[in-house]
Amino acid sequence: MRVSLERVRKSYGGTVVLDDVSLALRGGEVHGVLGENGAGKSTLLRIVCGAVRADGGRAFVDGEPVALGSPRQALRHRIALISQELAMVPALPVLDNVFLGAWSQRAGLRRQGADRARFADLLERTGFRLDPDTPVRDLPVVGQLQVEILRALARDARVIALDEPTALLTRAETEQLHELIRGLAADGVAVVLISHFLEDVLAVCDLVTVLRDGRRVLTAPAAEQTAPGLIGHMVGRPVEVLYPEPPEVPADAPELLAARGLRRGAAVREVSLRVRAGEIVGIAGLVGSGRSETLRAIFGADRREAGEVLVAGRPVPPGSPARAIRHGLAMVPENRKEQGLVLIRSVRENLALASLGERQRAGLLRRRAESAAAGGMVDRLDVRGADPAGPVWTLSGGNQQKVLFGRWLVRTPRVLLVDEPTRGVDVAAKVQIHELLVDLARRGMGVLLVSSEVEEVLGLAHRVLVMRQGRVVGEVARGTASREEVLGLAFADAGQ
Repeated sequence: MRVSLERVRKSYGGTVVLDDVSLALRGGEVHGVLGENGAGKSTLLRIVCGAVRADGGRAFVDGEPVALGSPRQALRHRIALISQELAMVPALPVLDNVFLGAWSQRAGLRRQGADRARFADLLERTGFRLDPDTPVRDLPVVGQLQVEILRALARDARVIALDEPTALLTRAETEQLHELIRGLAADGVAVVLISHFLEDVLAVCDLVTVLRDGRRVLTAPAAEQTAPGLIGHMVGRPVEVLYPEPPEVPADAPELLAARGLRRGAAVREVSLRVRAGEIVGIAGLVGSGRSETLRAIFGADRREAGEVLVAGRPVPPGSPARAIRHGLAMVPENRKEQGLVLIRSVRENLALASLGERQRAGLLRRRAESAAAGGMVDRLDVRGADPAGPVWTLSGGNQQKVLFGRWLVRTPRVLLVDEPTRGVDVAAKVQIHELLVDLARRGMGVLLVSSEVEEVLGLAHRVLVMRQGRVVGEVARGTASREEVLGLAFADAGQ
């Protein structure tokens, strides 16, 4: 099977998202699509799968012109999309989600026995281990992703588009997904993959297409590409350094943040740390080690049971983010959609949320001042495709993350707490965020950084604290630590 798009165009308002882009998908091939956030990758996949209607261009299936004006039309042509936001009915069991809308029927009645037999065949084909009677809401993320893949296969999809499927998967789960993708391709399925992780693309794809500013700039065999070369195509210039050198911290740099004996249940146990002016301190550890909980306790998002937090020597009362903000703390949370942004509100309003008090007069918001501040931050952080008056949900993930940073930079905090700053953003946006963090440190701000990517904390931080089971179990200095040393501390037996 071959699906091709020719000279596709798409605009939103006055913003051109796709400009004369062509793409060919062939059965038996895995085709990676790369680009910065806002380059048009997800829009292109949604046009292929009928979720978005193109403004111009043509679509063909096996050489015949077709209309892909809706997901239903795309499914009739055996094309399915698995997006970043998995679409399921959480309360229903796995079996019902897999065959949702496509149940086996006879005389208008569902044949559940036939569906169970089909489900068993799908499990044998994929190697998944799923209980058909488990509610989907009780599955981990990888299990939910597997349900989506089974649903596509149950509809005999011969083109399957995967939009950021590994963003929340562990390395072992990612390897399992790679094996499945290779198996689908070996079975003649055309797989198209969007991923921010270049190693995924180079490991599993046969071809790679790079988009930049809505235009296709490269289509070539993946085996001929390298990660630095792909990044260069994405940003339009060579990028040799992903982790800029942080500034040197003077020996007499004042202590901006001190946490002493923090405790919150089993998640945070007697944690103490400090951050000086111009210093980036990283926190590494496994999921559940207490990294995020420590940041939340410092910021007051979770009320600490014991311990104290001081900013520039002044104690910060527990359990009050508002007071923490007044003392000069700011926090970028790990989940921008659930904990950070008000998605239905405008870019301007999201940027202004943390500094409303500075733009009020007699209790009324000064809209002109708000617009000026928002516009300046959009330009400073290179938030692409942003209409300050438009809802923030229309932005790509990387640009949403920049808005979240910009909210705090409008008021210039003393210490920035950052949890997973580059989760779900492309490599080019990562470079920009890394450069921003180093620039903030260079200006004298203290940065406390949590990341699941060991390379990120080692590449950016002056010091790295390693947490395990709610405690700080080690500290390593920049330039002297290795990934293996950090992981060794994170995985070590707690009884040692």
